[in-house]
Amino acid sequence: MKMRSIAPMRIAKIGYILISAAFCSVGIIMMVHPDFSLNIIGIFCGIAMLIFGIVKLIGYFSKDLYRLAFQYDLQFGILTLIIGLIILLKPSDTINFICISLGFLITAEGLFKIQISLDAKNFGIQKWWLILTLSVITVIIGILLVFRPSKGARTLVILLGISWFAEGILNLCSAISMVKIVKNQMPDIIDISCDDRQNNR
Repeated sequence: MKMRSIAPMRIAKIGYILISAAFCSVGIIMMVHPDFSLNIIGIFCGIAMLIFGIVKLIGYFSKDLYRLAFQYDLQFGILTLIIGLIILLKPSDTINFICISLGFLITAEGLFKIQISLDAKNFGIQKWWLILTLSVITVIIGILLVFRPSKGARTLVILLGISWFAEGILNLCSAISMVKIVKNQMPDIIDISCDDRQNNR
């Protein structure tokens, strides 16, 4: 029987880890140096969301062993691609749109990750509590980003940096703890040839 290729799973996991590390790094830079050009921030956000959307779609169709970390990534992948494309069209004029859309996206993903962490607990994954804690923190930060208590440019950049950092940490921990790659993983549907069916009659 032909085993399932692990290449998509490996690409998705490595992609998740790399983009999450990039989110964390850029988030720290934005928090430490909030005087970034809004145009540069818009371009980064657009490109990052396009890449992350593609990684999410690869993750969803990779069908890893646990089926936890990527189970909602079809919807989130498409939504992330659409938002990233919109941001790239006018990167310098969309800071409010970035805050609101990214805030809603982070909040929604955090809520779904809460459910995923509870599923991970039932699955016997030891780090489920870490995902739960990070998910709750991410939801809070996402809500803050949507309502934006202050509209000062520096404050918005710092808040965006915190949100990128939180999103990066959450997805990094999710990919490491909940994506299991097994080299000899069987396909979901076992095909039975016509000869085998006839022999079994």
